[in-house]
Amino acid sequence: MTNAPETSAEDSLIARYFKPLATDPGALGLVDDAAILQALGSDIVVTTDAVVEGVHYLATDPPDTIARKALRVNLSDLAAKGAVPAGFVLTLALRSKEDAWLRPFADALGEDAKTFACPLLGGDTVSTPGPQMISITAFGRVPQGRMVGRTGAKPGDRILVTGTIGDAALGLDVLTGGTMGAMLTADRAAQDYLIDRYRLPRPRNALAGAVLAHASAAMDVSDGLAGDLAKLCAASGVSALVEAHHVPLSPAAAMSAVGLERLVSGGDDYEVLCAVPESRCADFTREAEQAGVPVTAIGTIIAGQRAPRWTGAQGRDITLRRLSYSHF
Repeated sequence: MTNAPETSAEDSLIARYFKPLATDPGALGLVDDAAILQALGSDIVVTTDAVVEGVHYLATDPPDTIARKALRVNLSDLAAKGAVPAGFVLTLALRSKEDAWLRPFADALGEDAKTFACPLLGGDTVSTPGPQMISITAFGRVPQGRMVGRTGAKPGDRILVTGTIGDAALGLDVLTGGTMGAMLTADRAAQDYLIDRYRLPRPRNALAGAVLAHASAAMDVSDGLAGDLAKLCAASGVSALVEAHHVPLSPAAAMSAVGLERLVSGGDDYEVLCAVPESRCADFTREAEQAGVPVTAIGTIIAGQRAPRWTGAQGRDITLRRLSYSHF
């Protein structure tokens, strides 16, 4: 009689929490150390983002929100490329394997994978003595040669952004006892809204078709609207004129009386920023409305190599000393 092969703790963890998420046939039931992703005649768009405890989420954040954030920040990148999600691989660095943390994490990850039609294809789990880290690489499909990059913006294109800006940065401030928490002590609903925006990005995948059809350039806003617009302009070899008073703000952010610079440089918005030719703006806006995604025009792409110019309601220049969140 031969002994049954020994099952490692890692194998048991994967089988218990993550094998049920691997619904795509290409995942091979997570029994292999690789997966198969069919191109189906499309280009495969690849993006990766990691979320690290103490940097991208707080140790006290609920595990279900951490799971959703880890996947959604990658889905946001796919949306900005005009790509349809195809699947993802997961690397999970854990201090411990407690069911009280892993069960809600895996359940929420599975729910989002189903909601956004982005199944788990494989990955790796490791132990770490340091901060926990979740790294996801997501794959999407676009028609061949059609991915919307950062390099296609042209003078005359309108600059559009989805959703509202600055909420997530303010939500983190509330959670960490900053000035926002003090200013909103009497408005628990506003505090909860901002915290939710920090913990749970709203990836705009419903807008991917409109981005693909109409945008000349696009990217997701992850490190701050001002800095990410500057990156898009630099990649396209253009500049921009931004009307700051048109930057969309939620009622909670507007009520905060926080300065513009903090709102447009704070990061974690995970909205879509795109340049759209004037002739296509009406169609883009209509399709966004049909998809249930709010979009706002905030300026125009202009010729030149200078940094984007920001102006106020009276047309006066606004100087931004800080443009974005920096990891280093």
